[in-house]
Amino acid sequence: MADSRRVTLKDIAKSLGVSVNTVSRALTGKDSVGEETRARIKAEAERLGYVPNPMARSLVLGSAMTIGLVITNPSNPFYARLISAIEHRGRAAGYSLMLLLTEESPDGDQNAAQTLLRWNVDGALVVPAVQGDGEHWARLSDAGIPLVCLNRDLADLELDYVGVDYERGAYEATRHLVASGARTVCLMEEDLPISPVADRIAGFRRALADAGLTGERVVSVPTRRLESLALPWEPADAYRLAQEIVRGDRLPDAIMVGNDYFALGVYRALTEAGLRVGEDVLVGGFGDHPFAAYLNPSLTTVALPSADIGVTAVDLLLRRMKGQDDHDRDHDRADKRRLPAELVVRASSRRGVT
Repeated sequence: MADSRRVTLKDIAKSLGVSVNTVSRALTGKDSVGEETRARIKAEAERLGYVPNPMARSLVLGSAMTIGLVITNPSNPFYARLISAIEHRGRAAGYSLMLLLTEESPDGDQNAAQTLLRWNVDGALVVPAVQGDGEHWARLSDAGIPLVCLNRDLADLELDYVGVDYERGAYEATRHLVASGARTVCLMEEDLPISPVADRIAGFRRALADAGLTGERVVSVPTRRLESLALPWEPADAYRLAQEIVRGDRLPDAIMVGNDYFALGVYRALTEAGLRVGEDVLVGGFGDHPFAAYLNPSLTTVALPSADIGVTAVDLLLRRMKGQDDHDRDHDRADKRRLPAELVVRASSRRGVT
């Protein structure tokens, strides 16, 4: 049976007749090893199948060379793109990624914070869970681990944040529906107590107020993330609520939804009632998920800069980890960054356009 024992620095040293210290210095890039010797050691390490032990390396370097990433649900297309951008940017800087999932659970949130502390990661990027006061994240920061909140801001805590300007995005989307002829607009939004939802509602209300329109309507859509972890949202509840809207006394001119998945339910309810999306009722979404452009009619929606958020967050975290900061602000002051979203106008909000 083949020897499955992990190859060590000692094995490489014995094979080449050099010291373990020389092998270690060669593989960690220390200048005190000649280039010819370094090349021989690297070639032998590759031949023997040597894989560095991250725990041992962290003890030598005094750093885990690891960034923690805590998110709620990886099946959300927004987070899928975010993870990819963060992993790519972190790897380019020499850091590995430790991914932890909370599934919107307060207990999962606290366990993630404890895990990151136990593994002594160099820094962490965190999408906070729905409930809880976030003190466990403050304790992680107080322990000397730099922390950047992603997509959801913990406004009561002095923590860095990189997310989307949801308020502006919702404002622009609502203003577009009004400009397209809507005088009554209904917003179907998630029932989660998180900053993106609050910001979208604020933007929606501001756009209607600026247009001099009254009689706003916000419908709260139940979120079943703890019942079914496969998808971040359920179109079924949006479908049921849209049916109630269609059967009601006042059919709105337009329906805007907090995410594109809800639009799937709205489309079905309107179509079954014999109403034409984009003609009888305008529809706007949020997220610009891959299916949005292929619905019939294609869905007007707000595209979110998920990759830019990932890159910006990693760069900010790296500066915090290195103790660097912009010259024009206090290093101890939290950096709150909201990146712009882009309204993508398609047929669902333009009467007569196919």
